[in-house]
Amino acid sequence: QPTELSTTAMAGIQAIYRIEEEIRGLPPAERLAARRTRTRPLVRALRRQLMRQANGLSRHADIAKAFAYGAKRWRAFNRFLYDGQLEPDNLIAERAIRGFTVGRRNWLFSGSFAAAERSAVVLSIIETCKLCGVDAEAYMADVTERIQNDWPASRWDELMPWNWVRRQEMPLPLAA
Repeated sequence: QPTELSTTAMAGIQAIYRIEEEIRGLPPAERLAARRTRTRPLVRALRRQLMRQANGLSRHADIAKAFAYGAKRWRAFNRFLYDGQLEPDNLIAERAIRGFTVGRRNWLFSGSFAAAERSAVVLSIIETCKLCGVDAEAYMADVTERIQNDWPASRWDELMPWNWVRRQEMPLPLAA
């Protein structure tokens, strides 16, 4: 239920995320600078407010439980204030694994443990390709062909989805 306390806390969190929305996509150094000057004071004020107001709550109240949950994880939450590459939450990772969690009952029917492991590997490759903006089907076909044609082990890093460059299709020779 919305209360003055929960509404105030949510307003503080929304202010933090508005700043994150503005700086998303900037280089890590610029994000870090913005967080130091703009976000860190908001986070500290939110912490003070929560600690001050949580003292007067019954520990059985839902909002007190929510505050306790946040307090236990406060140090981990603050990591994004010290590293411009980090996000304040794990929403990106949660979205990436949503397909796995939605289909988790399907993995019970993989046939064997080895088949389930292979499914996990293939799905990990597909999700990594998505994150890198790579066509997963083209990627897997090309990489499989390169490996079959004795791709050197010393150059495996070139085949990772974030480094992969699609070969130009060779035109077929014209029939005489």
